[in-house]
Amino acid sequence: MAAGLPVRVRLAPSPTGTLHIGTARTAVFNWLFARHMGGAFLLRIEDTDRERSRDAFTQDILDGLRWLGLRWDEEPVVQSERIDAHRAVIRQLLASGHAYRCYASDEELAAMRERQQAEGRAPRYDNLHRDLSPAQEQAYIAEGREAVIRFRIDDDATITWTDMVRGEMRWAGSDLGGDMVIARRAPAGAIGDPLYNLVVVVDDAAMAISHVIRGEDHIANTAKQLLLYQALGLTPPQFAHTPLILNQEGRKLSKRDGVTSVGEFRAMGYTAEALVNYMTLLGWSPPEGLGERFTLEQAAAVFSFDRVNRAGARFDWDKLNWLNAQVLHGLAAGELRQRLLPLWQARGWAGEGAAADAGWQEDLCSLLGPSLTVLEDGVEQAVPFFETPEPDDGALAQRSDAGSQAALTALLARLPKGDLDATAAQELLAEAAAAAGVKKGVVMKGLRAALLGSLKGPDLLATWLLLHRTGADRERIVAAL
Repeated sequence: MAAGLPVRVRLAPSPTGTLHIGTARTAVFNWLFARHMGGAFLLRIEDTDRERSRDAFTQDILDGLRWLGLRWDEEPVVQSERIDAHRAVIRQLLASGHAYRCYASDEELAAMRERQQAEGRAPRYDNLHRDLSPAQEQAYIAEGREAVIRFRIDDDATITWTDMVRGEMRWAGSDLGGDMVIARRAPAGAIGDPLYNLVVVVDDAAMAISHVIRGEDHIANTAKQLLLYQALGLTPPQFAHTPLILNQEGRKLSKRDGVTSVGEFRAMGYTAEALVNYMTLLGWSPPEGLGERFTLEQAAAVFSFDRVNRAGARFDWDKLNWLNAQVLHGLAAGELRQRLLPLWQARGWAGEGAAADAGWQEDLCSLLGPSLTVLEDGVEQAVPFFETPEPDDGALAQRSDAGSQAALTALLARLPKGDLDATAAQELLAEAAAAAGVKKGVVMKGLRAALLGSLKGPDLLATWLLLHRTGADRERIVAAL
């Protein structure tokens, strides 16, 4: 990239599936670099795989990026709408002799690979059709053969570039698998669908992309694409190849590991703030002073590729859970309510009575918030506040205890129908214990068993006061007697 040109980076997802966590992490690094450099973050939908691309996947990608806070700066480019430009470049390469038509059949190619495997050689195209005579080409056309278009790769070529993550990179042309297919099969004289390495170069040049930031699994593609830039007389962008996200066994994270899409993380109750925070840490070491808990904007202010690791980044659920808990614990009750309310409403809750009151819901969020790890915990832990819980074995045993029965009977007799505050509630517990001739702890255990159906749960006094405001405390004490 020439000095002084503006920074322009892009994310180029294929809409053949939902937004993968690896693609999202690539988006994060692109966004951080663009913001740090005062440049532009662009989006290109690479939908040239007609059979597998789906509009629903495109929408999922756009929605996921918006949810994560990764806004793009220009209208997205749709690759399939540029096919005429791609074919024009292929004609240019054919005319210049950098590309040619190859008529080798699928059967011939399969037989070639079998021979190479039997001889212990790496599979590669043998460039057999590179220099066909006009007569040979006409003979293949007469047979009715269709042709792919291949780009010539000189085995003696050496491809080098300075990678922003990995430093000096060097590839031999002989390691690139022979002449590269840049267009699928088509009848004589036609140009089939252009393929990935060709269209990426054409589109990156058209979008004036200054830096290509992508996963290390694209390194071989970069070597091939640099040859295309050279053949077309184009100035290539700078490249940064980031480490892959690995599972706990050190293998590339895949669907076999379970949750891999951003939508799945969102459905599990992870917040956008925690997820982008964690993805930034997957392969990047924050400078001293930033710590591990930060916003995208804070990371962008100090982001640089000299702190991006070369080694793969292992996915750590404990770290993600910790970050998500930190986000949730830091939310004000009103903000937490806004995030939990759609989940509660999906369960049919919070629609009537005192439980529909925003103030009551915020007080419930204040009670539950400090114990949440994911938002779904705010549904599970809220069950006894919206529904009468089924008592577990421990609660049943406590409710049948004679002391608890006496204490709950005494408490019920003194329970006001109007307002109840913390001071009055403490006095009621003491009075009920004295009347039943038991310790205060027995009253509290019995009350917890009646209200929550369990001997475990949030602060009893706050729980009781919330349930009293809905009238559920009286109903549950009566049911326990």
